[in-house]
Amino acid sequence: MQVNIEFLIAGATVIVGGMALWSNPRRSLNRVFFTLSVHEALWLCSLYKAATTDGLLWVRIINAVGALLPFHFWLVKEASVSGEPWRRIFFRGRWWILSGVLIALLCFTPWFIPSSSSKLRPIYGWGYYTYIVGNVLAFILLSREAVVQLRHQTGIRRVELQSLLIAGSAAALTLLGLAALRTVVHSPWLSILQSMLFLVYTAGTVVAITTHRIFDARQLLLLALQKVSLVGMFAAATFLANYALELFLPRAFAFLATAIVSLWVALELNEWLNRRFRFYPRAIQAREAAFEAARTQTQAQSLERKFLVILKGWGQADHAVVLSGAKDTLRGDGRELAGDSETVRAMQRLKWVTPERLEREKASAYGAILKEFLSENRLGVAVLSEGPTLTLLIGVGVAVSRKPYTYPQVLQLQEIASIIEGALERTHLSAKAQRAEQLATVGLLGASFAHEIRNPLVSIKTFVQLLPKHYQDPAFRDKFFKLIGDEVTRIDRLTEQLLDLASPRAYAPTLIELHPLLRSSLDLATAKANDRKVRIIAEFRASPDQVFTDAAAAKQVLLNLCFNAIQAVENREGDRWIIVATHSVADGVEMTVSDNGPGIDPEIMPLLFQPFRTTKSTGFGLGLAICVDILASLNATLSVDPPTPGLGATFRVVFPCQPSSS
Repeated sequence: MQVNIEFLIAGATVIVGGMALWSNPRRSLNRVFFTLSVHEALWLCSLYKAATTDGLLWVRIINAVGALLPFHFWLVKEASVSGEPWRRIFFRGRWWILSGVLIALLCFTPWFIPSSSSKLRPIYGWGYYTYIVGNVLAFILLSREAVVQLRHQTGIRRVELQSLLIAGSAAALTLLGLAALRTVVHSPWLSILQSMLFLVYTAGTVVAITTHRIFDARQLLLLALQKVSLVGMFAAATFLANYALELFLPRAFAFLATAIVSLWVALELNEWLNRRFRFYPRAIQAREAAFEAARTQTQAQSLERKFLVILKGWGQADHAVVLSGAKDTLRGDGRELAGDSETVRAMQRLKWVTPERLEREKASAYGAILKEFLSENRLGVAVLSEGPTLTLLIGVGVAVSRKPYTYPQVLQLQEIASIIEGALERTHLSAKAQRAEQLATVGLLGASFAHEIRNPLVSIKTFVQLLPKHYQDPAFRDKFFKLIGDEVTRIDRLTEQLLDLASPRAYAPTLIELHPLLRSSLDLATAKANDRKVRIIAEFRASPDQVFTDAAAAKQVLLNLCFNAIQAVENREGDRWIIVATHSVADGVEMTVSDNGPGIDPEIMPLLFQPFRTTKSTGFGLGLAICVDILASLNATLSVDPPTPGLGATFRVVFPCQPSSS
């Protein structure tokens, strides 16, 4: 059994080292670590021979092989820190080689183990204890160098050096402790235990230095401490609860009650420990801030600006990147990236990337592309999120601390990216719907607008026809020139208003006078109202009338409400009217649009502002829903009075007089 286990472990150690070499053959650290695994396998084979043969030769050989292990660990450390070719590192370690050779030669002297020593009666000379002390001092010196160098390292080199320091120190001290224990306890299982520990430490170190998923050693230790604390407290609570309950309850009921109490204690303890250890507090804050931004912001540009601030705070970085768009082009913050570019295709393959991941993985074409992308944008991490209609690429700059982003942080960023992608996708779809409704409003104005323009054109045409006969009449000429100027100005003003209404834009609140804007907007709606024999009455009583809003947005909302009112009253018998009024309210100006139509059916009242809800034979039912979104982005509100069938409807829009604090 001893033979099989030790040879099996030796072979497994070489395989583990070979996997490190295979993962990235060009990397110096991986090459040196492979040679270390071969060195360890030789040590394990020597250990087997020393345990299965008589004589002292293999005992001396195994210790001589072990004497060179500190030098090999030093090689691994230097390869991690410097990244230089292993030949150059080997030359710089000549003093380590010399000290290792001297200690190895000591193993073949009588001072190490006298020739009179045997397995049944082992005798250890002063050289054996000098050997142990020398190796302990070598590993202490090695650890001290690593700690000193650790202070000056950043990024992946710092993480790898931490892993090597922890694993190497633990392995060396454990194995030297077992070697010292053999002088007291003569058991063959100590050799097997040494071999197994070698394999465990080697495999753990390979995972730490080759996996593209970077972990923070401190976080892992804290997590392990939390879990151990949780298990210990849970076990103690279960024991005490069971002991106390069995004093008062039958055994079966006491067991059931203990299970209930234990589960409750476990939940409370887990929550308490999470608060005490405070794992990833910035991630929790960033996630909550992202949800809040998605809930309160409705414009894509303002959302992107908010998300950039959140990402920079999460990563403790001075910059971040948010690129979003349809499948053809990704845009954001002055940057543009083709949807079918090599960078996007590479990100679609990897989903997330950090410089440390690219350094550890084998060299590839897409790795080189992403390395250049990260370098150009000074990013420490980037993730890609794809939705049904939107592709999102976000990146965060290198942290101020220069620490690499760990895999748990990558998972956090992917979660934040999914929140951002959902919010931006919603705003993009809302913008498209607003644009469609905006064009529908313009189309609705078409016929009335043509009629409105035709009247001044007829006047101009009539005067042009009379001009040859009355050219000598000064009064006629004066009247002609004045009429031409007025009518052309009127046509020009109507055309500008229509084009302004049709032009797509990002709404931004500014300080404007509301009444002139409402009057010019009603000029566009009056022609359609006249065609339907509907009177529009303006009652502007607000004083002052200055509000913070977007002129185009307010115009579109008013026209939408007016057109809805015209359609509501056009089939009414008798007098048909719409009243557009304003008056001052607390911290704002309220605009009301009332009509004397049939009113709103109480059954559809709860669905009135939802999209795709309409009682008309034409249209999509987007108008009121879009008005709500537009006004919400401008810190304004839209509401309707409780329905009273047969007494018309009244919609109320409140515009703020002060800029939004957000």
